[in-house]
Amino acid sequence: MNKGFLRGLEMGALIYDIGKIYIPAEILNRPGKLSNYEIAMIRTHSEVGFDIVKDIDFPWPVKEMVRQHHERLDGSGYPDDLMDQDILPEAKIMAVADVMEAMSSHRPYRPALEPELALYELSANKNTRYDAEVVDICEYLNRKKGFKFV
Repeated sequence: MNKGFLRGLEMGALIYDIGKIYIPAEILNRPGKLSNYEIAMIRTHSEVGFDIVKDIDFPWPVKEMVRQHHERLDGSGYPDDLMDQDILPEAKIMAVADVMEAMSSHRPYRPALEPELALYELSANKNTRYDAEVVDICEYLNRKKGFKFV
């Protein structure tokens, strides 16, 4: 990976969830199970985020990273049901990092889960939902290098 790739990935990682600004805080911060309508609303955040940044001339594919960070290798993601070869490498990295962060962090509807549970989710679904190489690197960083979210 070259420095340009990493700089673009860093920029995408800083703003990938920008579309959540349009989701009412009452939904994002509400404890308890979300309705199907609320889930559908939250799922629009990657498209909304893309719309927010689409006119910015980034030297990297940041707009697509924002749009694709919930796509899954098997086509089960959103918003475009993309499959493996159609998903940017940067978005594959962000997808794994997002799952790791989301599961390991406190949410209004549940306490933070142990990182091992997130690693299990990723490992159980590598090559189907998540890129195997990215999952392996995530596991290495967490298990061998002691990475922790702060």
